[in-house]
Amino acid sequence: MVAVPTGGGPGAEGHPPGVEVNGSSISALTRPEDLDRLRDTQFDVLIVGGGVVGAGSALDAATRGLSVALVEAQDFASGTSSRSTKLIHGGLRYLQMLDFVLVHEALKERGLLLEELAPHLVTKMPFLYPLRHRVYERAYTALGIGLYDALAHSMHSARGVPRQRQLSKRTMYQANPSLRPGIFTGGIVYYDAQVDDARLVLTLVRSAVARGALAVNRVAAVGIERDGDRVSGARLRDLETNSEFVVRARSVLLATGVWTEEAESLVGKEHPLRVRPSKGVHLVVAKERIKLSSAVMIQTEKSILFVIPWGDHWIIGTTDTPWDYEKSRPVANASDINYLLDHVNAILEEPLSIDDVEAVYAGLRPLIAGQGEETTKLSREHAIGEPVPGLVVISGGKYTTYRVMAQDAIDAVVKRLPITTGRSLTESTPLLGAVGVREFARLVPQLAERFGLSVKKIEHLVSRYGTLLDQVLSPGEEDPLLLVPLAGAGDYLRAEVLYAVTHEGAIHVEDVLRRRLRLGLETRDRGLASLDEVVAIMGDALSWDVERRHHEIDQYRRLVEAERLAETMPDDQSASAVMGEMSEPGLDPRPSK
Repeated sequence: MVAVPTGGGPGAEGHPPGVEVNGSSISALTRPEDLDRLRDTQFDVLIVGGGVVGAGSALDAATRGLSVALVEAQDFASGTSSRSTKLIHGGLRYLQMLDFVLVHEALKERGLLLEELAPHLVTKMPFLYPLRHRVYERAYTALGIGLYDALAHSMHSARGVPRQRQLSKRTMYQANPSLRPGIFTGGIVYYDAQVDDARLVLTLVRSAVARGALAVNRVAAVGIERDGDRVSGARLRDLETNSEFVVRARSVLLATGVWTEEAESLVGKEHPLRVRPSKGVHLVVAKERIKLSSAVMIQTEKSILFVIPWGDHWIIGTTDTPWDYEKSRPVANASDINYLLDHVNAILEEPLSIDDVEAVYAGLRPLIAGQGEETTKLSREHAIGEPVPGLVVISGGKYTTYRVMAQDAIDAVVKRLPITTGRSLTESTPLLGAVGVREFARLVPQLAERFGLSVKKIEHLVSRYGTLLDQVLSPGEEDPLLLVPLAGAGDYLRAEVLYAVTHEGAIHVEDVLRRRLRLGLETRDRGLASLDEVVAIMGDALSWDVERRHHEIDQYRRLVEAERLAETMPDDQSASAVMGEMSEPGLDPRPSK
């Protein structure tokens, strides 16, 4: 049995005045009360969609003093926002398209996240751009990256981010022995940033909740309510019980990404915003399999190939192909995997095989659709529509510029509200765990001694929770078993599973293994070795009966089995069919009763 904390616990020090960290928790334990509040309150804005844009919009609206409700049909960040390349970047390749506005905007946001908004979650990262030609390519590339650096430094948003560095052929190969000899003439090192995408979304949601927003996952919008011509709320369905109810709201914001057209159809209008989903597949391999001193970026004939360090792993991606099948479960097929292996092996001295692939994940990009264009050429800029009064729709964009998208969306919302609000404050609103995190990091040795953990472990935890770390670990002082690593997952503690339930809104085992922790993406068995232990901790905390525990185990095993089988299929159609077949009756997260 695990000890279940009833409050937020210590750790509020260092946060902005007026922000109660203890009031930032989301939990299945309080979900019935949250649903009652959703039913009984009229909100200024109801936000549908719990990805990075919806979560960012909830925070933006809450900091303006609006009453906010955020609902997500699956789990927070369960779609595109947990399946990205894990980068916060200006988009170097957009300079080739002469899209200076988008690059300038993204570099500004990169700087804000690195320095002020989320320095515990976003870290600078060196990238190697290998060169194949001796003269003109080096000059051309150095000029482009130089412009990239100049744009960042011109906004004073690149503090601590070095400028480009030229490498000779000899120096580059000495530092990166896994690169295939003879194909590169040298390289250029530049800097961008990395993020744990799912954790940033969760932190955005909790930061909004700390400022008064209500956030509930596993609640889908199934209809839009109107009072005359104007939207007055939405009909929602609690997917845990299948019960429906109406929530009243002065405005509704749809931030549903690749589901934009489906969400718009709830008002019976033609789609003012058309979105074309583009699938991006990533492979995960062990860190020791590739010897590189930094991330690597290679331009291919269709997209960009990244090889990016991720803890004890490398992430290799990505593809960029249209996806016309079930959007809730995009999946890689054998062709995707072979495409990435072929392209990465073209630059490696020792080729990777399918046996080196520890995990695979696929996500969908919500690209604003054009006429007859390839998905790689479609705009990453966002668009906002208002199909009927009181309903705002936002889609497109890129992860890095989520805050700008959220600001623009809430600006559109407040224009139509019969109340006065101030401008967006999110440019100067650090996320939970961010304030004082650099000073907090100096306490790592003391924290390691206090909790009986290694310095390396504490550093890893600080990079995930920032100054909220004490909330995570303090229950372990009462129950020392919580400070023990999970079976088959030395990077994660049992305490983190409990915290995911009591503070981060995890309802199902997949929520923990795929998003609160990243075992589904970081282990060869996709978290199966930890499954029973995770279910036991969650079950004790949430009072699950035996049937519910067996159901959770069965559903996750079926999900892993379906994904593995789909990854052997030759194309998207057959891979998607496998996922569809496995979803009957499996892959439904709800218990049978």
